[in-house]
Amino acid sequence: MIKNYITPERKVVSNIRNLREAKFYTQDYLACKLKISQNAYSKIELFKSKLTLERLFAIASILNVDVVDILTEREVEYDKMDNYGNNMASQHG
Repeated sequence: MIKNYITPERKVVSNIRNLREAKFYTQDYLACKLKISQNAYSKIELFKSKLTLERLFAIASILNVDVVDILTEREVEYDKMDNYGNNMASQHG
């Protein structure tokens, strides 16, 4: 049986998407901040466009995380956070 192998590149993009969704950011929001179209940003998350190092650093800055956090290959479940990094679950206590 062949295991589904997730390439490091796919894992990085998956981490970006998870972080984006945890902060309730839309693709359109990140695209606007990156000065690209939503379609161009979508292609990054769909692995149809390569993620450049420059864009990786820009995305990390927008998401307010270290690039290392995005590059981490371990499975991470992100708590839902507001735009300031506060855990939303603790506010609904």
